[in-house]
Formats: sequence, C-alpha cells, structure tokens
Amino acid sequence: MNRQALGYILFVAFLAAIPLLGIYPIFAMKIMCYALFACAFNLLLGFTGLLSFGHAAFLGGAAYASGHAIKAWGFSPELGILYGVAIAGVMGIVMGALAIRRSGIYFAMITMALSQMVYFFFLQAKFTGGEDGLQGVPRGTLFGLIDLKSDLNLYYVVMVIFIVGYLIIWRTVHSPFGQVLKAIRENEARAVSLGYDVERFKLLAFVLSALLAGLAGSAKMLIFVSATLSDATWQMSGLVILMTLIGGMGTLVGPVIGAFIVVLLENKVGDFGAAIAKHTGVEWFQRLGESVTIVIGLIFVICVLAFRRGLVGELNAWLEKRKSLSTRA
Repeated sequence: MNRQALGYILFVAFLAAIPLLGIYPIFAMKIMCYALFACAFNLLLGFTGLLSFGHAAFLGGAAYASGHAIKAWGFSPELGILYGVAIAGVMGIVMGALAIRRSGIYFAMITMALSQMVYFFFLQAKFTGGEDGLQGVPRGTLFGLIDLKSDLNLYYVVMVIFIVGYLIIWRTVHSPFGQVLKAIRENEARAVSLGYDVERFKLLAFVLSALLAGLAGSAKMLIFVSATLSDATWQMSGLVILMTLIGGMGTLVGPVIGAFIVVLLENKVGDFGAAIAKHTGVEWFQRLGESVTIVIGLIFVICVLAFRRGLVGELNAWLEKRKSLSTRA
C-alpha cells in the first residue's frame, strides 16, 4: 500500500471518528460541504485552467431547488438532492455553453454576469423567500430508513456525500479525460493541434464542476434546513477561489485544507473553536465579527506572496525537490 492510499484511509477514519471526538458535527459538516465545493471549483480552475467567478450560482441554485422540492413538493431527501444536482447541471450546461466561447478575463466576467442574473432571480422569485430565504425545510428520512433529524445520522450521510464527490474528482483527474483537461490548461493551442475538441472538453468539465458544486449546495441546505441568498452571491464565488488558492490550485487535497482554514476563521465553532484558540492564541478571531474578512484577505495576500502554489502545492514542491536531491546524492 502506497503512502497516498494510506493517507486517504487515515483521513476517512478521522472523519468517521469526528463525532466521537466531541467536535461540533454541524461545523464539521459545513467544512465538508465547502471542501467539496472548493474541490469542484478546483477541477475547473486547477485542472482545466478556467477561472469562473460565478460558481456560487450552482451552490445556491441546487440549495434552493432541493429545498423547494422537499418542502413544497414533498420530495424525500435523496430525491430532493438529486433534483438540486440536476438543476445545477442544467445551469452548468447553459452557463458553460455561453462562457466557453471566450477565454481568460472574458470567460471570468461572463460567468460573473450570468451568476449575478441568477442571484437577482433568486432575490425576486416567490419560492425562494426573497431576502428571508427558504426556511424550515424538513430533513425527512433518507430512503425511508435513516432519520436525518439526528445530527449524527446526517453527519455520516454528509460524510458519504463528500467522499463520493471527492472520489469522482479523483477518478476524473486520473482518467484520460483528466489528462486532456491538463493538456488544455498547459497549452490549449497544442491540444487543438492534436485534434481534441477543446470546447467540448471545457463544457464537460464545466458541467461536471457545476454538478458537484450543486451536490455540495444540496447537502448544505439539509444541514442548515434552509437556503439563503448568501449561497448565491458573488462573494461566495470569491470565497471558493480563496479556498482553492490558499490550499493549492491543481492539487486534490489543497482545496480541502483551504476550506478548513477559511471556515475556521469565519465561524465560532463552540468547544472545538475554543480549544483551537486556547492552544494557538487566536481567540481574538472570535471577537472580530464581520472584520474577519480583513484577516482572511491578509492571509490571502501572504499566501500569494510567500506560497504561490498554495500550502499543499508548496509542500509537494519541497518534497519533490528533496527527493531529487537525495536521488542525486
């Protein structure tokens, strides 16, 4: 068994043991949802080279769609999640088909403009609750067997969702399709010269990223039994970019680390946060309120200046350098 496989097994074991360690399960579930969201975004930015400023549309769209389906139409949780993911996929097809016709900053601005259109639709639509959001969504019973009113049951369901989503991304990256995406990222003109239909590959990557972002949004809706406008704002799109860059763009683990750091800084996390504060001296984060964004921005600047590849990217580069030096010796 190689080190990577062992590391994944230990990580899954740690996730399974979190409720037994006294860590607040809602906080852990929120991290997993944002981690999946960041991993989905990283599939587009880190492995395809497409910077989207509109990915919050898929997170919020799936949350509203699944929440409305469960609350108003009486869908079961699993059907509600599938419906939300399907809506995110349809949005991904439409937005992607329009955006991939351009590249670079033009692609980013088109995705942002389309995302803002979606945001204003949610703001004015009756089924979303406007500024109040969609509240009081029942968690229900998964497959008629698992009562999701229990935070413990819901935690393990969210854990499975996160693991499945991560495995899909891992398999995509390590498939021939993923190799083509990397080729497009490195040199799009060469990929075209080799006969690949670049636009089709870009669209597929965009839609897959949207589907996984929608999965994260649906899971987040179940956790907080609500869907709000904050899930669809441009700030959320900026936040997922921040998570990806801090952790390490183009790495599989980096967005997970970035999501943990950002969510930890943004939230009061009960006993877990108090323990972190006690042992690291960062208890003043919990008194910053809205000003915590200043600290996050400062961390972002430091990461860009000192860790151009992100935390995981720099670690991987250091390990590779050390390995090459030992080989020469």
